[in-house]
Amino acid sequence: MYTRMIGLALAVAISTGLAQEPAAAPVAQFTVVEGTKVPLSMINSVSTKNASPGDRVYLETVFPILAGGKIVIPPGSYVAGTITELKRPGKMKGRGEMYVRFDSLTLPNGVTRDFRARVGALDGRASEHLDKAEGKIQSEGNKSGDVRTVGEAAGAGATIGSIAGVSSGHTGLGAGIGAAAGAAAGLVGVLFTRGPDAILSRGTTLEMVLDRPLTFDASEIDFSRSSGRTTAGDGPGPLPSKKDSSLPRRRWPM
Repeated sequence: MYTRMIGLALAVAISTGLAQEPAAAPVAQFTVVEGTKVPLSMINSVSTKNASPGDRVYLETVFPILAGGKIVIPPGSYVAGTITELKRPGKMKGRGEMYVRFDSLTLPNGVTRDFRARVGALDGRASEHLDKAEGKIQSEGNKSGDVRTVGEAAGAGATIGSIAGVSSGHTGLGAGIGAAAGAAAGLVGVLFTRGPDAILSRGTTLEMVLDRPLTFDASEIDFSRSSGRTTAGDGPGPLPSKKDSSLPRRRWPM
């Protein structure tokens, strides 16, 4: 009986001690909510002229993103993406097109998160156009350039025709024939020349829109031991779109 009483007392004491043990403090967490817009800058350059689906795109953040009053994604964090689809501009119509998907974020201290995010905005200096509904980046059209090419060819042909007409005594006829021949040559050049490619050059800024929340513990956003570095997002920015011609320079007809 005495032994049983001692055992019961010990059990009560142990259970009471466990009940009085303080609960562990909850771990502080910081969440970047879905739909957050993260400004990025291109580290490498990609173009519909030489890129292929599956090629990687490398960027970095250029503005701090805060959550709960703390910087969660500091400038200089790395973002990796992928070109999922790509189309070169046509020779008679169509624009260069590419789709870019963002895949992962790496903070300066090495903490990484995987996700799938889309392009929400494009550099205002760029000549490319972003279809926000589809996430498609398109090169600019070149109708005005085509008209100018034909016009310049016609003008050059008219000049040459006038010179030839003077020597034969038929100035007006020579100019007309030269203009027609020059316009025809210019039109042939347009038909065999691709339109401008879509280009995302180093230093171009994009806006990434998160498709899911990103949550970090307090220890994961400790950047006290992260070495500072110069960001690479100071490139020349968007390049002007240029028509790609694979034809040799033509001589205007005499």
